[in-house]
Formats: sequence, C-alpha cells, structure tokens
Amino acid sequence: MVGMGLTIEKMMVILVIAMFVLGPERLPVYAKKLGELVRSVKRMADGAKDRLKDEMGPEFEDVDWKQLDPRQYDPRRIIRDALVEDEREARIAERRARTAEAAEARRARSGAGADGEHGGADGAETGSARGLRYDDEAT
Repeated sequence: MVGMGLTIEKMMVILVIAMFVLGPERLPVYAKKLGELVRSVKRMADGAKDRLKDEMGPEFEDVDWKQLDPRQYDPRRIIRDALVEDEREARIAERRARTAEAAEARRARSGAGADGEHGGADGAETGSARGLRYDDEAT
C-alpha cells in the first residue's frame, strides 16, 4: 500500500499507455473530453457545496470539515477513544456515587446533630468543625 498516490511518473506511464491504445489521432479528442469531464465534476461539486451552504445557513461556517474527512478514519484510534471515554464515564459515575453517599452520611449526622449531640448555636455545626474531609475528586 506504500506509494499509492498519483505521481508524475505514474501519470507519464498512463499517458504512454493511452497513446498506444487510442493512437495519436484520437488522443487529443479524448484528452479534451477528459478535461470537460473534470470541469463538469468540479461544477457539480461546487453546486452541491453551495446548495449545502444555503440549506445549513450560518451553521455551515461552524462545521469542522477536516474532522469529517474520511481519510482520517483510523479504526484503532476510534476504538481506543471509545474505551477511554467509557473508562472516564465509569470514573465519573463512581465519583457521583461516592459524593451521594457522603451527602447521605452528612445528612444522617446533621440529623443527629440537631438532637444536641454536636452542640453549636442551633444544634448544628459546619462540616469543617465536625472534621469532615471532602474527597478532592468528588468535588
């Protein structure tokens, strides 16, 4: 798969083969037809682009077209990114669960503190006065 691009050398080989197959009399006619075909394909692509721009409106300018380039498609990278994203989501869910548990424990303790066990002006204390420590990742 190395060297699959269209280089000058490959174009010369194609031209020589075309000269033998078509002959020198018909080659200019087919070259002209090829040029017309390329121009018509370019006009069609430009027309499609203009139509898409009209339909999308101002959002068209916000699209990152390089990101949508199929040549950048690498299945290994996509799978790796998906796995990393799944791990990240699992860690976030874990942190949320720990935070919810800690909040429930604080609520349970503050309910006991309202009975007067912890003291304070109105029977409740702040978390730092009770010695609670917050998990850096959870907050």
